[in-house]
Amino acid sequence: MTFSEMLNIGLMQGFAGLSLFSVLLLMGLGLAIIFGQMGVINMAHGEFMTIGAYTIFLGSTLTEKFAPGFVAYYFPIAICVAFVLAFAAGWLVEWALIRHLYKRPLDTLLATWGLSLAIQQAFRSGIGPKEVSPTLPDWLLGSWAPAEGLDIPINGLFVLALTAIVTGGVMLALYKSRWGLRVRATVSNRQMANAIGINTKKTDRLTFAIGCGIAGVAGAAFTTIGSTGPTSGSLYIVDAFLVVTFGGAASLLGTVASAFGIAQTQSISEFFMSGSMAKVLTLSLIVLILMMRPQGLFASKVRR
Repeated sequence: MTFSEMLNIGLMQGFAGLSLFSVLLLMGLGLAIIFGQMGVINMAHGEFMTIGAYTIFLGSTLTEKFAPGFVAYYFPIAICVAFVLAFAAGWLVEWALIRHLYKRPLDTLLATWGLSLAIQQAFRSGIGPKEVSPTLPDWLLGSWAPAEGLDIPINGLFVLALTAIVTGGVMLALYKSRWGLRVRATVSNRQMANAIGINTKKTDRLTFAIGCGIAGVAGAAFTTIGSTGPTSGSLYIVDAFLVVTFGGAASLLGTVASAFGIAQTQSISEFFMSGSMAKVLTLSLIVLILMMRPQGLFASKVRR
């Protein structure tokens, strides 16, 4: 094998890591808002991702059945619908369950874990236990070859662009919008935020719903690289918590950095060893770094 071929393989493996990075980052962003900003351990976060994935599948199925000429255009619309449905589900869950459990982390963990099992069973009963995949538009298929022997999948480029847009939107919203100002004030000092007229309960509900909506977008992105089943989201929940914890619980910049590091380490190491050993290597490196820096890569200045 020539050096050029090894370089191309390394680049393609690295880009495969970028696809995983995109899904982990979108999951991590939603969780960073919910866990990092609100302190809620949401074990059902993966199921909101699955809601987004199933939304894409149902959008594909309905489009093929009732408007086959629209197949080339349904995907971006379905992504927006995935966000809206996951947002609405998150709003309902916060109102019905989470708001009663603030400052009770163990109760929140157990309640959301039970909720995740209930949602998984609802998926099995309503859609079916088998994994499904949507019909992707033709413009998402194929690959781009910038050089001979180097093929980069177009769906990976699309997911990367989608992730960049969502990440930029979250950053702008958190630091340039009234909602972001209220969130940061609530995280910094909830009592003072209440005293100056901020409705912290409404802020909590909107924040939780936005985090769940972003998980729905992660599910939409996931459909381009894998099939969807009732337990698809739960397979990513541990990785998403690792991303948030490793990066720093309230740091969006840390979430981006840790998602990139975890995805690239796992993807590149899979080229040299089995998938399970690559996972062990990645987890071992994370544990070692957290032992030296338990607050994460980017510690928040407002957390105590």
